[in-house]
Amino acid sequence: MAHPTQLGFQDAASPVMEELLHFHDHALMIVFLISALVLYIIIAMVSTKLTNKFILDSQEIEIVWTILPAVILVLIALPSLRILYLMDEINDPHLTIKAMGHQWYWSYEYTDYENLNFDAYMVPTQDLTPGQFRLLETDHRMVIPVESPIRILVSAEDVLHSWAIPSMGVKMDAVPGRLNQTALLASRPGVYYGQCSEICGANHSFMPIVVEAVPLPHFETWSACQLDLA
Repeated sequence: MAHPTQLGFQDAASPVMEELLHFHDHALMIVFLISALVLYIIIAMVSTKLTNKFILDSQEIEIVWTILPAVILVLIALPSLRILYLMDEINDPHLTIKAMGHQWYWSYEYTDYENLNFDAYMVPTQDLTPGQFRLLETDHRMVIPVESPIRILVSAEDVLHSWAIPSMGVKMDAVPGRLNQTALLASRPGVYYGQCSEICGANHSFMPIVVEAVPLPHFETWSACQLDLA
């Protein structure tokens, strides 16, 4: 959960998000090193009155500043491609959930169950209870078991939406007439918040996403209760 004055990312709640945070730190260190080198060269060129004739026309220096950027790009590209493949990998999911975007709410269907589906509307400000977050709470949460690979099928009924949970490193566009899929795995129990990340109309800011990760026995109890209510 993000907090005021936060500068970095939210704490990772999935293995993919942990990888993304590591890659962010890796790329940022490279950027810092490049910035420091460029700043040093600028200061050196501005502050000194000396000129070295071997630097003005040097094949060796041109070779270095051609090869070095290529090596740096490779050092960034290889871990980036690895994470891209990890994000697309879906191996033997334990549960499949279909998230459908509407103007302006989300509906969820647990496709492994015969009749387990519900709509999730934002809780109005006047109905919030102490401890709930304004513009982020929903009347129904998407409940998932902890440490279980989950496949999320994302689509929309009317306009473009985007299903996103920042702490889990998940963001998938919901396109009418198209079924996209992504995967998530919650590392620990908790409640994780997200919002529609595609401008979808007047109430775009008022269709939050709440994912509650619980231990497997609790999930089985919850699903049984939902089926009894249905």
